[in-house]
Amino acid sequence: MQLSRFKLKHSCGGAKSEIDAEGLKKIAIVGAPNVGKSVLFNHLTKRYVTVSNYPGTTVEVSRGKAKIGEIEYEIIDTPGMYSFLPITEEERVARRILIKEKPSIVIHVVDGKNLERLMSLTLQLIEAHLPTILVLNMMDEAEKGGVEIDIGLLEKELGIPVVGAVATTGRGMKKLEEGIKNMSERRKETFKKPINYSVETAIEKIENLLKQDYILSKRTIGLLLLMEDEEIEELVKGKEPTGLDEIEIIKKETKSRYVNHPEYNLALERQDEVNRIIDKVIKIKEEKLSFNEKLSRLMMNPISGIPILFFVLYWGLYKFVGVFGAGTVVDFLEVTVFEEHINPFITNIFTNIVPWKVLQNLFVGEYGVITLGFRYAVALILPIVTFFFIVFSIIEDTGYLPRLAMLIDRTFKKIGLSGRAVIPMVLGFGCDTMAVMVTRTLPTKRERIISTMLLALAVPCSAQLGVILAVLEGKPKAILIWAGVVGLIFLFIGYLTAKILPGERPSFYMEVPPLRFPKISNVLTKTYVRVRWYFKEVLPLFLLASVFIWLGKLTRLFDLIIDLLQKPVKLIGLPNESAQIFLFGFFRRDYGAVGLYDLNKQGLLNGVQLVVASIALTLFLPCIAQFLMSVKERGWKTGFSISVFILFFSFFVAYVVNFILTNLGVIL
Repeated sequence: MQLSRFKLKHSCGGAKSEIDAEGLKKIAIVGAPNVGKSVLFNHLTKRYVTVSNYPGTTVEVSRGKAKIGEIEYEIIDTPGMYSFLPITEEERVARRILIKEKPSIVIHVVDGKNLERLMSLTLQLIEAHLPTILVLNMMDEAEKGGVEIDIGLLEKELGIPVVGAVATTGRGMKKLEEGIKNMSERRKETFKKPINYSVETAIEKIENLLKQDYILSKRTIGLLLLMEDEEIEELVKGKEPTGLDEIEIIKKETKSRYVNHPEYNLALERQDEVNRIIDKVIKIKEEKLSFNEKLSRLMMNPISGIPILFFVLYWGLYKFVGVFGAGTVVDFLEVTVFEEHINPFITNIFTNIVPWKVLQNLFVGEYGVITLGFRYAVALILPIVTFFFIVFSIIEDTGYLPRLAMLIDRTFKKIGLSGRAVIPMVLGFGCDTMAVMVTRTLPTKRERIISTMLLALAVPCSAQLGVILAVLEGKPKAILIWAGVVGLIFLFIGYLTAKILPGERPSFYMEVPPLRFPKISNVLTKTYVRVRWYFKEVLPLFLLASVFIWLGKLTRLFDLIIDLLQKPVKLIGLPNESAQIFLFGFFRRDYGAVGLYDLNKQGLLNGVQLVVASIALTLFLPCIAQFLMSVKERGWKTGFSISVFILFFSFFVAYVVNFILTNLGVIL
């Protein structure tokens, strides 16, 4: 197993009391991703929820309050966690919460039908002497799959409360609340006898050398030291004035006895204990695979998964977002609503009220705040992003996204990424700025840089994508050339960047949730929240961009920049009028795309020029918001270097494409 090592950002010592600043005891909900932690969290808290980054990190943590019995608790929904030895930043944050915030109760949520893979963390929580309740969630799906779990026997084997639950329906929630009420009476002496590891002698020696008190059991501290956990090593160095040299000798002696790293052997031995318990408490009936399970496997199989992916892209992105959203709906809003009614009405008002032509142009001129900025934001961008987020919410709610990650993991490995990177990449089709922020979740610096580069270069946001699909509608050859070139550039630059940047080959694991039929209420809620966030961001920027363009035109600064851009624009075979769409595109990618939309409406571009312009605009500089986010996440040097490379590379690719299409006499 390849592990991503990390520097200490927070000491694990000096832990807070289990009582918070408001006098509330704490409950931490832990578990792997996609097991229903958030649903259980929402059930317990109901309201008063806050979401914020954990101090010193980029990982968001949800907190809320719940009164259970006579006691009010602070509930903490921790990030996804598989093991006490963290690999990702989410796992590091989840463990820090357990150590630094000393929860009174830890609720470990697992998928009931995947208990064998997830119960290893349960054993580690028990071993660490953390007061744990195990929640077997999604029991309805486990039962449908023929999985029978003897919960009473499992409680006896583990020595902790076990609750069978279906968090989405509320099943088992009363029993969980009863378990929480009774948990305060539990004492550490009642914890289950630990696993008998092959390194027991080394663990006992280290335990005897640890003189200070720790939130985790000394046995767990010893195990993590043997596994060379850097954060725990820093913690022990800060608390133990003596004995460190002896601990190092024990670690070296232990490591020398194994061919593999000790953590590998310890993981196998812990899994053996899990298997022993599973054999006792679980019975599986032989049942035929359900339709959902068969479809799930087809989605992850390359032979059948790729056609399914193209089906989703064609009907979801091209037909629904591109043709219907960016075509039918945008045409109605743009032509019927704005050009025929709103723009003439507003123009007439400002012409009569405002006597100065200069101020008239600010609001209702060619680049007016209302006639251009507001029209672009409402008539063109709003419907496109709305339809994209509907598609994305459906994909997310069905559970297709993790299956897509599994499908493309092998391809992504070639470009230095893992299937996990599919999440920011797919989000990039919604908003690249948001997607760059989400790259924080990728485990290594190398993956974060590669994904930031590819998002800036070859992933069009939903508005830009929708406009381009609308512009190229009815030209299947043009769409294939555009998509083929952008796709090849994505893979080629990703491959080169992966070869240039040093670092480990990315590892990948992801919990695959059940395949479900999407709930309309969930889809509508998610779409509404995302569109509201996007529109609140995009409308002020579009209005501000109109003001900048007005000022630029007034001072002739924009004319100077457009004159400079006309030279590279001519090199790629485009008319002078198209220079301004690249300038607008730097303000916002979607702003440039709608400029292309206007040029096409005016009949200024032929088929080849449309393809070349679409390719150049897709690969062109990221918008200001994305550039600033890249600088914030990756630093000035990396963010600026990426943008400079993209500026020249986009025009180079467009020049090559135009040269080939023109010399071959292609007509589109």
